[in-house]
Amino acid sequence: MPFYVRMGEIPHKRHTTFYKEDGTLFREQVMGTKGFSGIQSILYHHNPPTQVSEVKKFASLDLEYVEREELRHQHFYSFDLPEGGDPILGRKFLLGNDDVIMGVCTPTEEMNYFYRNSEGDEVLFVHEGDGELQTIFGTLTYRQGDYLVIPIGTTYRIQPSCKSKFLVIESQNEIVSPKRYRNAQGQLLEHSPYCERDIRLPERLDTHDQAGKYEVRVKQNNSLYSYTFDFHPFDVVGWDGYLFPYALSIHDFEPITGRVHQPPPVHQTFAGQNFVICSFVPRMYDYHPQAIPAPYYHSNVESDEVLYYVDGNFMSRKGVKEGSITLHPMGIPHGPHPGKIEASIGKTETKELAVMLDTFRPLKATKHALSVEDKHYMFSWLPSKE
Repeated sequence: MPFYVRMGEIPHKRHTTFYKEDGTLFREQVMGTKGFSGIQSILYHHNPPTQVSEVKKFASLDLEYVEREELRHQHFYSFDLPEGGDPILGRKFLLGNDDVIMGVCTPTEEMNYFYRNSEGDEVLFVHEGDGELQTIFGTLTYRQGDYLVIPIGTTYRIQPSCKSKFLVIESQNEIVSPKRYRNAQGQLLEHSPYCERDIRLPERLDTHDQAGKYEVRVKQNNSLYSYTFDFHPFDVVGWDGYLFPYALSIHDFEPITGRVHQPPPVHQTFAGQNFVICSFVPRMYDYHPQAIPAPYYHSNVESDEVLYYVDGNFMSRKGVKEGSITLHPMGIPHGPHPGKIEASIGKTETKELAVMLDTFRPLKATKHALSVEDKHYMFSWLPSKE
C-alpha cells in the first residue's frame, strides 16, 4: 500500500552507520520492487540476511492441470477436499494460469519452518479461524473475514490459534488497490469502498537475536528451496517504508449500490496483473421502483469469473453452499439460475458474502478441482422437470 510506515529502531538517515550496544553494526537491507523504482522498505538486522549455512532443493511445486475437453461452467465443493498439512504445504490449488493461482488450505499441522514467496504477492482470505501472521515486519493478528496481503519476498510464518480455513490467491506480480480509487499521490479517494483507516498493520515487532538452526523455505520458479540460517530470521530491530504486509477485513468493505443493478467492478477490492479480486458483501438492493436486483445474463467474453462462496444466501444461484467455487469461463454467457430473477424482484437487501477472482487469461483446473466437481452444474440452468 502506498503510505509510509515506521516500526522499531532505525537511524536518522538511511545508508549511514547504525551501531549496536556492543559497537558492531546493524545490517541494512533495502527490500524493494521493480528494480529500485517500485515501492520499498528498509530493514535493519542483527545479522547479514545473506549469511546462509546450507541450501538445497526441497520440492517441485508444478500443478497438475487437466486439459479442458469442453468449454463449460464448473462448480467445485472445496470443503470436500481433505484437510491436512501446514499453512503452506497444505495448500490445494484448484485453478490457475501464468498470472495467478487459486486454492484452499485447512491446515492441521504447525509450521516448523519459515516461508518466503519470491515469485509474487499473496492474498490469504480467512474463511474461518484466527491466529497470527508472524513476519519479518512484525506480527499481525488475523481473524475471520480478513484478507492478508503479503508482499513478494516477505519471510513469514502462520500460527493458527484454532482451526483455520484459508482461500489462497498467489500472484506472479504485485497486488494493489484499484487505480480508480487512488489519487496521483496514492491516497485512497472518497468514493473508494475502503480507506487507509480500514487497513491493519503489524501490531508489534518481535525481534529475535538468538543463534540456532532455522529453516526458511523459499518458493521460486515453481520449486521450493530450503535455506538454513544460524540465527532466527526475525532479527529485525526496525524498518520503515511503503512495502509491508497488512490485513483488510471483508466486513470493512463498504458496498457501492445504485438505483439499478451495478456491474461487478463496483465490488473490486484488489488488482493484480491480468486479474482482479472482488468482495460481495451484505448490502441494500437497487432502489429504482422497477429494479431487478438479480444480475442480468452476461458474457464475459474476455475474462474468466470465479466465485468463492463464504456465507449467506446467494440470491442468484441454486445448489451452491459454503466453500463452493464456481468457474464461468470466457466466451459463453452465464447468469442467474431459473426463478432467481423473478424471486429477487421486490427484495430490499442481500446477506451474501463471497470473494470473486476475475482473470483476463483463461484458467485451467487441476486434478484437485476435478476430484470435487459437481459435474451437473453446466446443465443446472435447464428448466425444472418437476
